[in-house]
Amino acid sequence: MPKLKRTEDANNRVATDFVESLDRGLRVLEVFGAGQQPMTLSDLAKAAGLARATARRILFTLEHAGFVATDGKLFRLTPRVLLLASSYLASNHVVSVLQPALDKLSGEAQEISSMAILDGNEVVFIARASPTRVFSSGIDIGYRLPAFCTSVGRVLLSRLSDDELAAALDRMDLVQLTPLTVTDRKKLQQAIIADRAKGYSLVDREAEPGFRSISVPVRRYDGVIVAAINMGAHVDRVSSEEMVERFLPRLREAAASVKAMLV
Repeated sequence: MPKLKRTEDANNRVATDFVESLDRGLRVLEVFGAGQQPMTLSDLAKAAGLARATARRILFTLEHAGFVATDGKLFRLTPRVLLLASSYLASNHVVSVLQPALDKLSGEAQEISSMAILDGNEVVFIARASPTRVFSSGIDIGYRLPAFCTSVGRVLLSRLSDDELAAALDRMDLVQLTPLTVTDRKKLQQAIIADRAKGYSLVDREAEPGFRSISVPVRRYDGVIVAAINMGAHVDRVSSEEMVERFLPRLREAAASVKAMLV
């Protein structure tokens, strides 16, 4: 019964401490990220599932705080929203520890490397390194992709038990992004379990046409997977065999070099 009481207390806190207006404001910010900027009040309200009057008050508040600007008709985000992202990156221990390792990895391999974490059914790239320090077009910090069809996503999903993995895949919307995207849940589960055993994942043209990538898990001191790092290239430039032979050892070395520092 004490356990039941704690559950009831937690549910009561959610009901009493939930700030609906803040939740709505965050939803509006998310809509900006998912849509094309700038956007009209009507488009924002519809996308966020809010009444027009409610969306107007939220946008006025965000404008007053400096996160949104408007010409009277169209609304757009301002650079001030980057404060939210920079605060997260500055406080993220994994990013601060891994960035030097990524820089070293990219410099030695002369390839771009990235780090991602799992956020729901998607992966979010939160660190990146380039041998030239000039980022090319493609995957940037904050970029999101479905977890099920990416090498970083499959590495991160491999930390789940078989039952947890099956449940996670059942919750996902398995969209065919390319002709090679695997959308069969049983096949996906088998592939992720196999990647778990190998200690890496190589995904070939499933997330983007003509692009393949290889990833390894980043583990903290106790072996728990906290992130994934990858390297990718166009299929015409780097073969799957080269990825395993040239990229994989360097990725594993980079991940192993930070394990003791991640707590």
